Amino acid sequence: MSSATGTAATAAVYIELDPGGELPEHTDSAEEVFIGLEGSIEVTVDGETITLSPDDVAVVPALAPHGLRNTSDRKARVLGFFGGSTNVAVFTEPQGPGRMQVFVVGAPIPVAAPLEEPALV
Repeated sequence: MSSATGTAATAAVYIELDPGGELPEHTDSAEEVFIGLEGSIEVTVDGETITLSPDDVAVVPALAPHGLRNTSDRKARVLGFFGGSTNVAVFTEPQGPGRMQVFVVGAPIPVAAPLEEPALV
């Protein structure tokens, strides 16, 4: 859910990670709150790591580098809420076949772009 689906001031993401799976390090333009739903998830925020279990909550400040990794032997599920309806995510390393680093969540159409120059934050 995001501004692309009609929200005005918040967005939400549902994340599933297979055992050993990860959401690589990135920054988000909006503050994010994670709620553990299932499994054991290692959350790293600004170089500090905690374990997120079901019903645990973690807060990620806007522009703080962070990532997730499933440390359990089953699928892990996390719900994330953003303090804005549109979010710009910048990954530390390029992602996917297109080697994209900048993703706009909530844009009226999917937007992703490579990052030719380092992003200054």
